[in-house]
This record gives sequence, C-alpha cells and structure tokens, in this order.
Amino acid sequence: MPSDNHFDRAPDGPFDEGPFEDTLAEAMQRTGGTFTLQDRTGLVNNALTLGRRRLARRRTAAVTGSVLALAAVGIGGGYGAGLLGDPAGKTEWGAGPAGAEKTERGAGPAEPEKAQGPAEPEKARRVSEPGATPTGPAVAGGGIAAILTRLLPAGELTEIQERGIGELGGPGLTGVFDDGKGKAALSIGLSRANGLNGTQDVTCPDKVYVPYDHCTSVKRPDGGRLMIFQGYEYPDRREETKNWRAVLLTSDGFLIDASEYNAPAEKGAEISRTDPPLNPAQLKALVTSDKWRGTLERLPPAPPADNNPEDGAGGVVQELPGGVDARDILVTLLPRGLKVTGRGGEGPEFGYVVVDDGAGRTLVQINVQPGSSDLADELFTEATTLPDGTLLQTKKGPGDKGVPGGVMWTADTLRPDGLRVVISAFNGGDQHSPPTRATPALTMKQLTAIATSPKWRANY
Repeated sequence: MPSDNHFDRAPDGPFDEGPFEDTLAEAMQRTGGTFTLQDRTGLVNNALTLGRRRLARRRTAAVTGSVLALAAVGIGGGYGAGLLGDPAGKTEWGAGPAGAEKTERGAGPAEPEKAQGPAEPEKARRVSEPGATPTGPAVAGGGIAAILTRLLPAGELTEIQERGIGELGGPGLTGVFDDGKGKAALSIGLSRANGLNGTQDVTCPDKVYVPYDHCTSVKRPDGGRLMIFQGYEYPDRREETKNWRAVLLTSDGFLIDASEYNAPAEKGAEISRTDPPLNPAQLKALVTSDKWRGTLERLPPAPPADNNPEDGAGGVVQELPGGVDARDILVTLLPRGLKVTGRGGEGPEFGYVVVDDGAGRTLVQINVQPGSSDLADELFTEATTLPDGTLLQTKKGPGDKGVPGGVMWTADTLRPDGLRVVISAFNGGDQHSPPTRATPALTMKQLTAIATSPKWRANY
C-alpha cells in the first residue's frame, strides 16, 4: 500500500498543492494505477535507488531520502485488478487448497512458460480430490494463469489479465478470485531482485508510516527470505480494503510477489468479504511453490548497476558519506525535556524519533541531502537568507489527509554548498493516528535550530 508520508513534501513554493497531495508517496500512489505488475516492481525498486541518489527528488521537487517512504509504496502500490488491460476471460477449476503445494524450488519439473505475448485464458481441468495432480494434457500456453490455477484453492478466477516473459514488465497476472465467499482481487508478479531493493521487498514496513495488523519476515532454510504482510490498502483506513501480501526473495535473487484483497478491486470497490480468500499459510504455499521455477529461470538478466549515475541535470550525483546516521545526529540535537520513546530509519539520509514532553507524543523526522544546489530556484523562492548564506523556509500546515486535527511543522534549509536539511514535526506519534496534542512538542524555533546546526555540515 502506498505510504501517505509527509517528510517527502516540499514546503511552500510553486509545488505546494495542499497538505497531502504534493508528497512523493501520494504522487506515486496516484500514478501507480497506471502501471502494470512489473512496472510497479520496477517503479519501487528504481525509486529506492534513485531516491538515494536524489534523481527522483530532482524531478519531483520532493525530499526522497527515506528508504521507508519509497519501500512502503511497494505494499499494495500500483497493482491489483484492472491494471493490465481489458478482462480477457475466465478460468474455472476445482483444485485442492493452496496449502497442498508445499514443495520447495527445484523439487520437481517446472511448468512450461510461453516466451512472449499475452497468454490466452484456458479452461483448466478439474481434479478429483484436493491436492491431486492434473492428469490430462498440458494446458495450452502454460503461462502464469495455468500455473496459478493449480495452486489456488477451489474457486473461480475471472477478469484475467496476464503478461508473459517477452512482454514489457515481465510475467504477471491480475484477476478476480471467488471461492464462493465473495469476490477478491488477486495478483502475482515474478521478477529478478535488485540487490538491496530485493531485501526491502521482504522487510516489514515501519508501523509509524504503514500501520498493519500483522507482518512476519523470516529467513528460509534454503537462504531465501519470505515476508507475509496483513494490512490495508490505505494506511489511514479511509477505506477498509484489506491487502494481504506474500513476497519470496529466493536465495538466487528472484522475487515472487502475490497480493490479495477483500474486495473485487484494489481501490474503489465495496468490501465483498471479511478477509482476503487465502490465509497466510496458503499465501506462503503459493509463492514458495516450485512450479514458478521454470518461469523464473527464463527471466532476462538484471541490468548492470549504474555506478556513476547522473543527476538528470548534466552532473554526477554527490555520493553520501559512509558511517553517518542522520537519526543519531538528530537525537543529539533534541532540546532538553524530551523523552525519546521510539526511533527508526537509518543511514545518512533519513531518520525519525518519537518524543514526549509529558503532554503527548510527537513524531520528528529528518532528511539530509548533499548536492541539492539545483533546488534553490525550485523550492526556496520565498526563503529567508541567513547570515551564513543558508536559505531557510518554514511552514506550519495540516498533517495527513484523513487525520482530522493533524499538524505538521517543517523547517527546510539549503546551505551555500548544496547541503539540504529538512526537519518536520507532527502533533502525534505517527502520521496516521489521531493527534495526541494540539501542536508538536518542538517549537518552530527549535526545529530551525536543529536544521541549521553546524553538526550537519561537520558530518556531510
């Protein structure tokens, strides 16, 4: 589910469109519906990489330093029913429960995979008992739909939209599954992982930004990692659509990503059932089945890493310092009288703490971006110039949409050498729950003092 995060918002200036819509996460959420399954995977993976390098920031005029914000977009973002074109038909079957498919990769022959072109929906054969193996001739095409029908519980899959290996975006499928208890959007995608980005896909999100009911991420005996996520399409719960997701990162670098909902569409559809149709054990069995192996091994190699990326404006992006933690620096700069009750984020670009002065919790988050001189004319048009040449722009505004009474205060600074430091504080302990106080625990003067501290220049 896309994260409705505020720390990526550019305060004031021509890009200020309101209290919520100008965040990077919201922009990606709005455009996510136009991407296919693997476009979504690529979007998230590329955004993670480019966020660290500030490419996405430069083109969206937003602070994109947070791995948390961009990784959260992967939770339900940009895939579900209706993303791959017009419904192509339906498949019926009477297979056994998904839990019957518990074999590991390499334990049996892989299903054949159509090399390219959309796989035509085929009517799968019925099997005589749960868990039985189909005995008839191979399904024509042998694509994602054919494999999926062997792994899902008994039911009906309609509105199938499938992509093959040879198509843009890679192999994936969306459809609407009905086990007799209510229609549910369902999707699955297969791709190659991209280093750290693959690890992010199987890491449970931070509840400060993405609330959920349950999430586990465990290492498997073969060296892979499996995440099972049970949450919601919208972090602020403005719709009660549930999103349950299983993502497997194999030991040799493949991703199998399945998602399901308790409504016939990812967004905008009435709730059709209490929970999505597959329980966590069935989701696990679905993504860990060896039947995906043949498709995975046909995926083209991942593109080589770009070790000298350009910033989109003709220059080379400045590398970030190693061994620097923005969150730890933030903690040393907090005013006295604040108790740190929570913290998260790591690395040189992003961090947050939750503090309490005895009158309620406040979420404080920091973004640090060296090499941001090109943003002066875009984001600091109404800034005050400090004696040392630093541009300072402050803003007091509402918090996230869907949180009545939410408040966000921001101090955004840009030093003459291009170092940008942005700090924001909320009147609650996270971005999606009701406020715990009328205003943040830190004053604007205190936020400004943190953002303009010499410690940032000393470490960056």
